[in-house]
Amino acid sequence: MKRKIYMLMAAAMFFMAGVTAEGQSKGFRLGQWSEIHNAIVMELNRSYVDSLPVDRIMRAGVDAMLEELDPYTVYIPEEENEDLQMMLSKTYGGIGAIIHKKKDENVIINEPYAGSPAQKYGLQCGDEILQIDGLPTKGLETKESSDRMKGKPGTTVVFKVKKVRTGDTLDIPVVRERIHFPDIEYAGMLDDTTGYILQSGFTENVSNDLRAKFLDLKKQGMRRFVLDLRGNGGGLMSEAIGIVSLFVPKGSLVVTAKGNTKDSIKEYHTTAEPVDTEIPMIVLIDSGSASSSEIVSGALQDMDRATIMGKRSYGKGLVQSIRPLPYNGQMKITTSKYYTPSGRCVQAIDYANRNDDGSVGHIPDSLTREFKTAAGRTVRDGGGITPDVDIEVPQYSRLVYSLVLGGVIDQYVINYARGHESIPAVDDFHFTDEDFEDFIAFARTQEFDYRSSAKTYYDQMKKELEKDGLADAMSDELKAMEKALEMDKERFIRLKKEEIVPFIEEEIATRYWFQEAGVKVRLRYDEQLKKALVSPLIVK
Repeated sequence: MKRKIYMLMAAAMFFMAGVTAEGQSKGFRLGQWSEIHNAIVMELNRSYVDSLPVDRIMRAGVDAMLEELDPYTVYIPEEENEDLQMMLSKTYGGIGAIIHKKKDENVIINEPYAGSPAQKYGLQCGDEILQIDGLPTKGLETKESSDRMKGKPGTTVVFKVKKVRTGDTLDIPVVRERIHFPDIEYAGMLDDTTGYILQSGFTENVSNDLRAKFLDLKKQGMRRFVLDLRGNGGGLMSEAIGIVSLFVPKGSLVVTAKGNTKDSIKEYHTTAEPVDTEIPMIVLIDSGSASSSEIVSGALQDMDRATIMGKRSYGKGLVQSIRPLPYNGQMKITTSKYYTPSGRCVQAIDYANRNDDGSVGHIPDSLTREFKTAAGRTVRDGGGITPDVDIEVPQYSRLVYSLVLGGVIDQYVINYARGHESIPAVDDFHFTDEDFEDFIAFARTQEFDYRSSAKTYYDQMKKELEKDGLADAMSDELKAMEKALEMDKERFIRLKKEEIVPFIEEEIATRYWFQEAGVKVRLRYDEQLKKALVSPLIVK
């Protein structure tokens, strides 16, 4: 007996010594590198040949250090706190308008938000801002123009404006307000029985907003509900839990967060009574659905409460917390991974185990594990939320991306607004064949890359052949291929009319009837949503 006691005591002491040594080793290494870092900076300050740019190199060093961990752990100095607030709450102080600015031209009001100071004080799409508080806008960069329009709510900014339709030049004082971008971009009935909510974020109070919108849809006769989380990059975990709590029994486990110690493991259950646990639900996700979107879709999938449709989600299973730092700075730091009720971690990229070159890769499907939903269905971890019903995403041509991202459609819509005082109600508005001819005439005057994807591959291939010294030997074949791939701008635009028109319609509707109208037009052409509505539900 004594021998066993001695052996147990020795083992315990050995274990404690190991833990202590490990802790001392970790602390020693941290102290060692802190001392080395400080010595390098002090020696640079003493000996470097030129004046030392302390702020720049120290910030670069901090950013590089944090980048070695993951993309979500970042340092936020005091001057960037407003950007953090924008991220957390989607609010800022300003006039509430998107602007268009070209070099050496005045600022153009592109899109005022519904209910914003810009709208209240009569600013319209196409209005030209000549001056901001007496300062001409022609010489300003886009960011500087935007920054001068922002400011503390309650303060006044004075614009000298050339009105889009009358041509009159007016001084318009605008009182700034706290601008909030709503997470619920649209809520409405798709048909007599199907309610639909488009949610774009997870900032403060979105769960309460969704609750109110959901109950309103039920009053309108909703008997089937679609929650659209496509493109929703996430936000506050508390709001995700609040949204799940609307549809499952009180006390249900929604998510578990696990850090690097046993004490850091926390389970989060619903604490409120649900509004509905029976209505059939569809949750739409795609590769842009991340973080809190995956908590909601994963929990509802694991509890067999909703049928998840669309494409596999992004795979961000990491939780960040905000920690205060000296001089009013803050750090957003990854503190845990989250797990769905069945035990899945949806994190797709393994930042802890990097390749020799420092790169990271997705967890291969072969290393993912199976889990079971409440009803015994098989689901997997390691790469986002895989939908119950896979629905392909429409593919757009390179031309459409060029027209949208290159600002051609935006600029055309501003010109359209100059020539049209009004448009029909959004349900009756359609871009006509005559309008499309007008767009073609405008696009012909614009500089943009209108090559097809095949033509860009050809151009790259030709460059590689020239590097290898093979272009001359293959000149006849290359000329024949180039001739086959060449297509003039107008012909290509006409061929892609069906792809282009929905984007133009949406932008025009938004300029006249604001953001909800744009969503309504988008839904008109949403083939993925249409397929979801006719797909059989896995969870009924």
